[in-house]
Parts: sequence; C-alpha cells; structure tokens
Amino acid sequence: MSTTITVSSQEPLASGTADPHQYDFSRLPKYIHPPETTEKLHWAELVTLDLSDFSNEGRKERLAAQLEHAVHHVGFFYVKNYGLSQEEVDQQFTLAKAFFNLPVDEKAKYECNYAAADYNGWRRNGNRKQGQTVDNVEIYNIPKFTPDFEGKYKQPPLLQAHLPEIEHFSRTLHSNVVLPLLRLFAIILKLPDEDYLVNQHTYDKKSEDHFRYMLYHKRTPEDWAATNGGLGGGHTDLGTVTLLFRQPIAGLQILGEDGNWTSVSAQPGTITVNLADTISHLTGGWLKSSVHRVVTPPKDQWAYDRTGLLYFARPHNDTILNPILDSPVLQAAGVKPRFETPVTMEQWVRAKQTLQLNPKISEKRWAESGDGTVEVLAGFRDRRYKE
Repeated sequence: MSTTITVSSQEPLASGTADPHQYDFSRLPKYIHPPETTEKLHWAELVTLDLSDFSNEGRKERLAAQLEHAVHHVGFFYVKNYGLSQEEVDQQFTLAKAFFNLPVDEKAKYECNYAAADYNGWRRNGNRKQGQTVDNVEIYNIPKFTPDFEGKYKQPPLLQAHLPEIEHFSRTLHSNVVLPLLRLFAIILKLPDEDYLVNQHTYDKKSEDHFRYMLYHKRTPEDWAATNGGLGGGHTDLGTVTLLFRQPIAGLQILGEDGNWTSVSAQPGTITVNLADTISHLTGGWLKSSVHRVVTPPKDQWAYDRTGLLYFARPHNDTILNPILDSPVLQAAGVKPRFETPVTMEQWVRAKQTLQLNPKISEKRWAESGDGTVEVLAGFRDRRYKE
C-alpha cells in the first residue's frame, strides 16, 4: 500500500550557513544498527499485518479479523509494507544520531517548555529519578506540519536542512499506517461508518500527533543495578497508537493478561504498534491500552546506545473522550465512561504531560495518594504496575 504525500515548502537555512551542503546525508555519519542479542529471551508472540493487502477487495475484513484479538487482549502487534523504503528509514536514524551528537548547549536552544507541559523540542536526560540514579533518555519531538504549529518551534540547522524528508516521513506514517488501522478498528467495532475514527484523526485539523527521535544512553553495570533494571517503569502511552521502528536492542517488554512480562523482538521490515490510552477511553477500555516498559538489555548489548524512531497519533484536540455509542460491540460489552465529567483530548494531553514532564509535581502527587495510584484528570487514575 502506498499513498503519494505532498510536502509543504520549508524555509531556507538561516543566512550565514558556511556550507549549504554540510548536512547532506552523504556527509553525515550513517547510523548502523547494533547487533541483535544472542541471549534466549521469552519473546511475545505478536500478529503481523501486511498493509499491502489493505486496498485489495475483501482483504480489509480479513485484516480486521486477524487484528481483533490483538487489539482487545494484547495491545501490541506489527505492521509491514507501509510505503517507506528502508533507505528512508535509515536516513531518519542517521538524523537522530546526528542530532543527539550535537553539543548540549546547542540542543538546549530547542529545549521543551516543561512548566507549560509542552513536549515539542528537546527533552534532556537526567531530569527524572530512576531507582537510585536518574533516567538516561533523551527525546526530540517534532509536531505536525500544519498551520497550527508553523513557526512555533525553531529547528536546529541539521534538521531544518531535512524538514522536507521529515515531513514526508511523518505524513506517510499518518496516511499509510494510522488511518488504515483506524478503519480496521472501525470494522472490528462494527461502527456504521468505516471512517468514524478517521474523521477524528485527520492530519490537517489541530491535534498533538508528533514524530520523535529517542535515545537511551548506554549505562555501566553499576548504573544498571542502581536503576533496578527499569522493572518499575511499566506505563501506558497517552494517545491513540504509537508506531515504533525496528531497533535491535532488546529491552522493550509488555505485560500480558496473565500478569507476566514478555519481550518484544525486532522483526525486520516492520513497525511495532501499540494501542494507547485515548483509543481505550473512546472504547471504554475495550480496545486495550498496552502496559509496557524498557528494562536492562541483555549483557551482550550493554555497550550500545538504544536509538528510537517513533510516531504518536492522537485525535483532534476538541475530541470528547467518551465511549463511542454507535458500536454494537461496545453496547454489548456495556462499557462506561472512564472520566467523571467530559474531558477533551487537549485537556487529557496537558494533564498527562504535566505529570510526565515535571518530576517534582509527579512525585508529590504520587506520594499524596499513598495507594500506588494518582489521579490524572476527572477521576481517572494512573497506577503502578508489577515489577
């Protein structure tokens, strides 16, 4: 399946750039994936959807049937044949590597506004406690390429030089992966309109979708021990779906219905997809927001950083996060609202990001609850998950 994406024009590089070609891919050190682990891990068995079948007559229904168990009981699966070449994927990994290799003072020019719960831009590592030490995660988020965000966030010259490719990459993921999946969800839920969920997730209307470069810095054995191995990091994502590109450093785990953690393997040519909170809110929990974490990788991968490419899809900011009433599946299940009062997507994002971006606020509120949960908004509570 492939969709042609029209990329908007971008501003030229700032005047004074010594060499307009200094950021050409031919001049950037190529990203090379670390080797896969040789250790035997307990791997999760996840379904793989071939999106090239989506447009073939009668195949959507088969794909929906293939997907139903995964979205109701697991919350994780793979997709392949999503309309981007391996070269395009590798180029984005190369940009991620080049960005994170910039001096801290340079990255700090693009740091996100933590107090305003604005996550676009650079988020430095070391801000959050993790066990007896601090986190090792750097993030750079890029919002949608729409008028709502135009000119709001400056980009470093490295990324400014490649905004057309980044926009094409982001838009392709939205059109070739996110929207087809939403149509499959609608078929599974037996909604009256296949585009029911798509109409809440159009690209051009304001929403908080974003593309992310992510880096887990390698740690010493002593640092890994001080983190408790990341075992207490179980969480759900806040949006509709998260798309994670293959990278071979093992460590991503999902919590099964049986209460056990299993590892997610790096399948060649695939994107790993997990369902998140918003789609669960819209279905009263029927579509499963998966609990996952990143733990200490196998020892034969301790010498490597873990670089990630991700795309986070979210509905329009004005979407009310009440269960869909037009689904006979949800009616039969008797689902109920997960909030005490109506909540918009914009309110939900701000509430979740306030906790995620401000460790002192988060620690205070978790401590005040005293029961392993914290109220995020309108009676909905996050919780700690088993180690």
